[in-house]
Amino acid sequence: MTIHRGIVSSTATLTPNLVRVTLGGEGVADFLSTGIGDEYVRVFFPHGEDPTDVSLPVPVGDWWETPEGAPEAPMRTYTISGVRPDLGELDIDFVIHEAGIAGPWAARAEPGHVLGLTAPTGLYSPPDGITWQVLVADLTGVPAVMRIAAETPRGVRTRVVIEVPSEQDRLAFEGGSHVEVTWVIGGNGHGPSALGQLVRGVVDERLTLDEGYVWVAGETVALRDVRKYLRKELGLPATRFKVVGYWTPIAAWDKKFAALPESVQKELDAIWSEIDDEEPEDVQMRFEERLGQLGL
Repeated sequence: MTIHRGIVSSTATLTPNLVRVTLGGEGVADFLSTGIGDEYVRVFFPHGEDPTDVSLPVPVGDWWETPEGAPEAPMRTYTISGVRPDLGELDIDFVIHEAGIAGPWAARAEPGHVLGLTAPTGLYSPPDGITWQVLVADLTGVPAVMRIAAETPRGVRTRVVIEVPSEQDRLAFEGGSHVEVTWVIGGNGHGPSALGQLVRGVVDERLTLDEGYVWVAGETVALRDVRKYLRKELGLPATRFKVVGYWTPIAAWDKKFAALPESVQKELDAIWSEIDDEEPEDVQMRFEERLGQLGL
């Protein structure tokens, strides 16, 4: 594990709800991209009012810890939208919103401001030999979708469906004739997400299911239906899809989870600790189902 110190070199407004922050500096010079389109990092934000002061944790094996006596930096997870090793720069695209840590920070970000970030890892992992793929996401998943589509071989038919909050949030999409892009207005915290219906509308028995791959990212609650549909109703093996929750529409989720009775938290922990040889995707579905019952 490596903790990098990135200094904001520039910002750019991509849409009314999306801002790109470019990071550079000596701490980013040795940032090693995985090359995976949806690679992500843990981002550490300033712990106080000074935007140039970040209490960076220290690496401990594959994780990190805050040094004793040091303030703990707020942390969120974000996709890397672009890496330029020759310039020692990387980009992170932030959805702007009033609540929370990351959105307000990005709205006010200026050159010289500082963030911490871990080494990246990625989840997009299609089987060899696919002939098609479907990429579905809300605005939070746009950076990953655009990288994945741009890096996909031309021989792989790629269907992209993106749910954005407004017409102004459409972005110029760089893709060849093998990429088909559909924009849908809705969701994204401004209304009910249609990610489940969108996936059902483009992934079905009309496709040769054993030749493709499905990648979906966005609001966690909406993705519960997506995971159930792909795994249980279509019977896709876990190697044929990846469903990634990027954010929750439930206010104060962390506090509500922490307030669960100890017996319930042990029950949730047991779902993961007693999986034996069970497919992790099936365990995830049971875990998410129980969270839904708890209002989370």
